[in-house]
Amino acid sequence: MIRKYVYGTPFNTEAVIADIKADSGSPAYGTVGLEEGFSFMYTLKERDVVYGLGEANRGINKRGGCYISDCTDNPNHTEDVRSLYAAHNFIVVAGDTCFGLFVDYPSKLTFDIGFTRMDTLAIICETGDLCLYVIEGESSYDIVKQFRKIIGRSYIPPKFAFGFGQSRWGYQTKEDFRQVAEGYRKNHIPLDMIYMDIDYMQDYKDFTLHEENFRDFPRFVQEMKDQNIRLIPIIDAGVKVEKGYEVYEEGVKNRYFCQREDGSDFVAAVWPGDTHFPDVLNPEARKWFGDQYRFLMEQGIEGFWNDMNEPAIFYTPEGIKRVSQVMKSFLENPEAGSPWDVKDALEALSGNQDDYKAFYHQVGKERICHDKVHNLFGFNMTRAAGEAFERIAPDRRFLMFSRSSYIGMHRYGGLWTGDNKSWWSHMLLNLKMMPSLNMCGFLYIGADLGGFGANATRDLVLRWLALGVFTPLMRNHAAIGTRDQECYRFENMEDFRHVVGVRYRLLPYLYSEYMKAALSDDLYFKPLAFVYPEDSHCLQAEDQLMLGNEIMIAPVYTQNATGRYVYLPEEMKFVKFLPNGSLYEEILPAGHHYVEIALNEVPLFIRKGKWIPIADGAEHVEAVNASRYTAVGYAGGEYVLYEDDGIHKDYDNPENWKTLKY
Repeated sequence: MIRKYVYGTPFNTEAVIADIKADSGSPAYGTVGLEEGFSFMYTLKERDVVYGLGEANRGINKRGGCYISDCTDNPNHTEDVRSLYAAHNFIVVAGDTCFGLFVDYPSKLTFDIGFTRMDTLAIICETGDLCLYVIEGESSYDIVKQFRKIIGRSYIPPKFAFGFGQSRWGYQTKEDFRQVAEGYRKNHIPLDMIYMDIDYMQDYKDFTLHEENFRDFPRFVQEMKDQNIRLIPIIDAGVKVEKGYEVYEEGVKNRYFCQREDGSDFVAAVWPGDTHFPDVLNPEARKWFGDQYRFLMEQGIEGFWNDMNEPAIFYTPEGIKRVSQVMKSFLENPEAGSPWDVKDALEALSGNQDDYKAFYHQVGKERICHDKVHNLFGFNMTRAAGEAFERIAPDRRFLMFSRSSYIGMHRYGGLWTGDNKSWWSHMLLNLKMMPSLNMCGFLYIGADLGGFGANATRDLVLRWLALGVFTPLMRNHAAIGTRDQECYRFENMEDFRHVVGVRYRLLPYLYSEYMKAALSDDLYFKPLAFVYPEDSHCLQAEDQLMLGNEIMIAPVYTQNATGRYVYLPEEMKFVKFLPNGSLYEEILPAGHHYVEIALNEVPLFIRKGKWIPIADGAEHVEAVNASRYTAVGYAGGEYVLYEDDGIHKDYDNPENWKTLKY
């Protein structure tokens, strides 16, 4: 059962698409306060677990932390960081009493979940203009599925997007991309995508190509496709201020950019220098910006990734003035101030809250200050692209994922978890974040495998790839200036060939489970407690996940480890993909086990009574033959395989479903 409570005058975020009438009463759980903004207070019982919040720090159980929904460009994801790139305001409180909350509020919102007081859940924001959805159900899992129903079907990418992708900030010329393609194809390491970071553009201008480096681009796109490799370019949120640049000129002429209070176009510096932000909350401007993707689509591009759309701000002219004043005051009278004032002013240039209060969106006849709807920018930038794809090629699927998001964006694209580091702790964070994102509707998800910032080690990349085998978005991505971490750069590259190859052997199963989750508003990744709610050990399991309906994954995420401890809530078959192409299989009873897993092995566990299809190896998605499979697991049951052309949208065609027997 879902009840909706409306406070003040909420902005329509369009996160919820179901028509739910407002309840005139008060929520059955907690206490709502409206004296100063909005607050929701609830006393947590000792054993209550709190799930949700999508892309947020810490673990699957969010209890004990403080989280602030405030989309932020911060690459330093240390344990004390409270805001990441997204705002996913859905939680489930699970215990003797079980209920879910979705706070539909597009500005800064704090979830204090037993941080200030261990027994208190406090949800706080500055204004009382929001919708609160309270969901009751039989279990946490039931509550999540009810929520998924009211926010709409998750995005479904083309099938090639389930292949492996290589990315790096720093590929600048056709030869750079050819070298990557050759490195994978020559060494027979599977690959389906190479990503194009900001250097493919002319002077970092959206919807342009570098005039020298990417002449005759359609032919180059086709050259890569002839090798079964798709190029996936990045699109940034800021449009460069430059006379003669058509996108800029059009946006200024038609008033499609966000504006200051005085009506002038707001200026913020990002990669190109001074930029304007498209007013993607304005339907006209959103349509215009979305139509710009046509430039690359007409040259053969079939996918994009949206970045810098929190929106990120390096600085503004107003910010420079603020810093200048602080420095001037300090230089004129050093004894009256402190060097810390200058340092703090410089650090506050990027993503300054005052800058987000300085520009506006035009929504209908109303002008709305950006800071009131800040968390919707990334959602609506990606929506602009998704709606454009529907207009331009309505029968085809396109790859689209974003860095910043709000609930609702899951209908238009997936997400990657941003600029992580080559840290073992970030691999574990990647693992823990996956089910929380699924709860909020985001199914096509993944992290930068091997880590984006810092220097990766060979063992970290291998272990992280063995986790990435199971995430729908499987991409190796690294920052300029860091160690090269393409799979063919390391010694004994046959280990990488094998680990990435396991993805393609599992593809019929992984794709089927993704489609089942998307088409039935279900989860692809689940916490163990969702499947085994009566098992108290499963409530504590944060480094093991259920995937689909048949398997459990438990990756190794510790350096120098030769294996790991796992907890099995029931008898399972322990399976390892060995580097010689064979499988190791052992039935393990319920309970605690130490399992050995070498660096070049990929483990999984198959639930009792279930089995999965394993395909032959392939070097790209189109070469995977789902009709030729080996059954692995427990004999005697059936498996329902989903297989379509991976391009079009006839998802409900009964011919896509096949029942396999073992």
